[in-house]
Amino acid sequence: MRYAYGVTTALLLAGSALTLATGFPAGAQVAQNDSSQMQSVVPRAGAPASFADLTQQLQPAVVNISTRQRVKVQNQNPFAGTPFGDLFGGGQGNGGPQTREAQSLGSGFIISADGYVVTNNHVITADGQGEVESITVTMTDGTDYPAKLVGRDAASDLAVLKISGTKPFPFVKFGDSRHARVGDWVIAIGNPFGLGGTVTSGIISAVYRNTGSGSAYDRYLQTDASINRGNSGGPMFDMNGNVIGINNAIFSPTGGSVGIGFAIPAEIAAPIVDKLRNGQAIDRGYLGVRIQQLSDDLAASLGIAKKRGEFIQSVEPGQGAAKAGMQPGDVVVAVDGKEVTPDQTLSFIVANTPPGKRIPIELIRNGQRLTVQAVVGKRPSDEELAKQSFDPDNGDDDGGFGPNGGSAQKAPAGPVVQQSLGVAVIPMTATIARQLGVGEDVKGVVITAVDDSADAGAKGLQRGDIVLSANYKPVTTAAELEAVVRQAKAENREAVLLRIQRRGQPAIYVPIRLR
Repeated sequence: MRYAYGVTTALLLAGSALTLATGFPAGAQVAQNDSSQMQSVVPRAGAPASFADLTQQLQPAVVNISTRQRVKVQNQNPFAGTPFGDLFGGGQGNGGPQTREAQSLGSGFIISADGYVVTNNHVITADGQGEVESITVTMTDGTDYPAKLVGRDAASDLAVLKISGTKPFPFVKFGDSRHARVGDWVIAIGNPFGLGGTVTSGIISAVYRNTGSGSAYDRYLQTDASINRGNSGGPMFDMNGNVIGINNAIFSPTGGSVGIGFAIPAEIAAPIVDKLRNGQAIDRGYLGVRIQQLSDDLAASLGIAKKRGEFIQSVEPGQGAAKAGMQPGDVVVAVDGKEVTPDQTLSFIVANTPPGKRIPIELIRNGQRLTVQAVVGKRPSDEELAKQSFDPDNGDDDGGFGPNGGSAQKAPAGPVVQQSLGVAVIPMTATIARQLGVGEDVKGVVITAVDDSADAGAKGLQRGDIVLSANYKPVTTAAELEAVVRQAKAENREAVLLRIQRRGQPAIYVPIRLR
């Protein structure tokens, strides 16, 4: 999650607070309230005159969560390598990583009279960097309870704690945000900046908002109710006192609330919470593909409609997608009868499909629509996925290919390829293949220059990149690439889809806008 104009997070070490500008799961009714009491304080229509009665009933079930953690940090010894290095405990080097004590503050809510508490995973894990030594839950009356971690799930950012007391705890219940509409009133209760029992109100700004993170749970309720650091894990209530969301993130250029907050929908959180509470494993579906949203340029290069489907950049050998015959360059338009859209992504559909289920997947390949049958696998852990990931936007560690590295000098005008794509190319030879560190069996054309003012430059193409194909047609000469460009222009396409091979990275598809 990004910081400026993205999801904001903060890890404040050495006695300060660890918080995320994010959400909180919520409940619906306090244990001692019956339905007639709750109904009497819910506004019938229009803007409520006051949220006071509803807040009074719900607030006792919302808690403050603080943790004490040990966080590993790199020891920075300014005198490392000098005779004074030992004065800072670093010896003659940097001393390697050390541990420091840190604290985190967040919010949560009680979901049962026997003391089960829901919060965000990041509230109790030091943003994945710390080892939790103790967790304390503080009630609205100031009473502290030591808490036990029952279960946590990093993918959904949810965690369940357990506290024990001599009498039943007030609690709230999950609702269902599928009944919520844009414009409905909501209230959020939490502990922003450590200020306990803070209540804010607003409306639902959007339902099932996709933030572009690409995660399996990138579907949020958006609200303009003020949400700040420390609200993480607290509940978002509807006017019936039901928890319809767990505040989880904000969109902010400053780190503070600007009226765009996100909450995990209750109907997504509740089944996960139940499994964590019961000690059950959470298995998610997995196909083994690397995907990209269908951008305007991709759609233009493929000659298909925008905002529908997702593009397959690579397929992992041995996984469900590969066994089903899916290929890089396919566009997935529907999975198991569900249309793939920006609001219902491929990741979301597959992750919420039970492993082992056989599902139909509708594809567009080379302009043709076809259906394959895939058996959904079990999603690997985040640690295992991290080892497989790469970011083509970061380029090479050494700054590029060839003696000059990076993007080369401006390509001269002239041939159709240079004028239309902004690149100059030469055929691949055995000598060039050795210089680029690829096998002699790799066929294509090699980029020798990139015009930084063209879309190719903006998309990060570099000298030394190998163009394997254009619009799915293999290219081994500049003339073959030129023929594809001419055909695309004749078909009034605005872009051409190139398959690019870069040193040390899997081949990827990149749409290049014509000029």
